[in-house]
Parts: sequence; C-alpha cells; structure tokens
Amino acid sequence: MVGIAGVCIVFAMVFGGYIIAGGKLEIILHALPHEMIIIAGAAIGAFVISSDFHTIKHTLSDIAKVFKGPKWKPRDYQDLLCLMFQLIKARANPVELDSHIEDPASSPIFMAYPRILADAEAVSLICDTLRSASMNYDDPHQVEEVLTKRIEKTYAKAQHSSHALQTMADALPALGIVAAVLGVIKTMASIDQPPPVLGKMIAGALVGTFMGVFLAYGIVGPFASRVKAVIDEDQTFYNLIREVMVAALHNHAANVCVEVGRQNTPAAVRPSYGDLEGALRATRQAA
Repeated sequence: MVGIAGVCIVFAMVFGGYIIAGGKLEIILHALPHEMIIIAGAAIGAFVISSDFHTIKHTLSDIAKVFKGPKWKPRDYQDLLCLMFQLIKARANPVELDSHIEDPASSPIFMAYPRILADAEAVSLICDTLRSASMNYDDPHQVEEVLTKRIEKTYAKAQHSSHALQTMADALPALGIVAAVLGVIKTMASIDQPPPVLGKMIAGALVGTFMGVFLAYGIVGPFASRVKAVIDEDQTFYNLIREVMVAALHNHAANVCVEVGRQNTPAAVRPSYGDLEGALRATRQAA
C-alpha cells in the first residue's frame, strides 16, 4: 500500500505541477508512445543482455516486494523462536530429534508453523545445523562461521535483483538523451516546416530526455532501493536462526537461547517478553 501511494504521489506532483504551470499534457501524450518504445525498449533489452535467465526471473518476482513489503511479519519471528525452542528441547532425545530434522515436512513441530516450513532456506539452515551438532561438529565458533558464510552467500544472491534494477536506473537518463537526439534528427530533417510545427517536434524530442530522467529517479531507482531494503529486513530472519543455534551449541537452556534470539531481533518485529512467554507456555501445554 505504501509503495502504491508513493508512485501516485510521484505522478501527481510531477504532472500536477506541470499542468498548474500551464503545461499541455497532449504534447507529452502524443510523443510518449514513440519515446517509450525507444527508452523502455532499450533499457529492457540492455537488462536482458546483461542478465541470465535466473536473474531476469528473480527481478520480475522481486518487483512485487515494492508493494508487498517484507515476507516475514512480526508473528513469524515469534513462531520461529517457538519452533527453535521445541527443537532445542528435543535435543535431549537424539532419536526424537532425528525424526524432526530428517523429514521436516512430516514433523509435527515444523507442521505447526507452515509459513516457516514453506521456506526451504530457513528449514535447511535449522536442520543442517542440528544434524551437524548430532555428528559432533558442535564447536560454536566454527558453526557460527559456517552459518555466517552461508547466510552471506544467500544474501548476496538475493541482492541480484536490486543491483539489476539500479543498473537499469543508471542507464535510463542516457537512453532518454538517445531518444531526444533522435527526435532532434527528425526535427532537423523537417527544417523547412513553419515554426509552430518545428516547436511541437522539438517539444516531442525533449519528452525523451524528461522520460529518461523521470523513470530513472522517480520510478526504477526508488524500486531498486525498496527491493534492497525489503531484502535487508527479511535477512534478519535468517540471522535470528544463527543466533539461536549458536547459543544452543554453547549448551544454554532452551529458554535462554530463544531469549538471546529475541534480544537480537529488530525492535519493529521483536515479540515482547510476555507475548513470547505466553506462546512458549502454549507449546509446552500442547506437548
């Protein structure tokens, strides 16, 4: 909703101010189809040239994040801490723990949190770490280093779409100039026309420069920044898994581990101590 409101504000302020100043929209609307074919077409073509299929698909999917916002909501962070609490408690019985981490899709613990279960990376982080600990690879410092590198690799991959959008935004002003120059060439070829005709042709050429700059700094650039911000926010979910897992490998009690995770959760999505305690109490009663 905020993303939609932002786009509306950009269009309303730019074109509203232009109309209030006495500008005529019909000049822009007349030139817009041809200029957009040149500018947007060239930008999309350059994007396709510089990206592989995965990046193209990923970028198109991530544009929705501008409007949807972060994937993980405050309730998901509380659910994650409850999930981790139950799995850490299950470490006391290795046979029981193996039944959960070897087949998470059939685990009653994981099945209680379907949004987390649906995220392959989160489930893999949790299960792989617990499996390694059961194989005596349980040095907290080594595990933390491995988890950090894995999370950083996933984060770098997730950032490809924002980098691609930013590269497109950087290219749009120059492509607008290309469209404007073509318009000037067209105008010069009609130099024998009367001044009113030449004036409209020059105005149409300048629409190319305007559209290139407008799209770069008013639409695509902000989209790239927002996608990056959403990815950064979602990344804290995986960082939380690392914090709780490392605390568990230091042999802290399960409630201490989840409190470490709670304290390391950003304030905007951090569950209160009372809410988390209530949720943990409910999981104990359900067990």
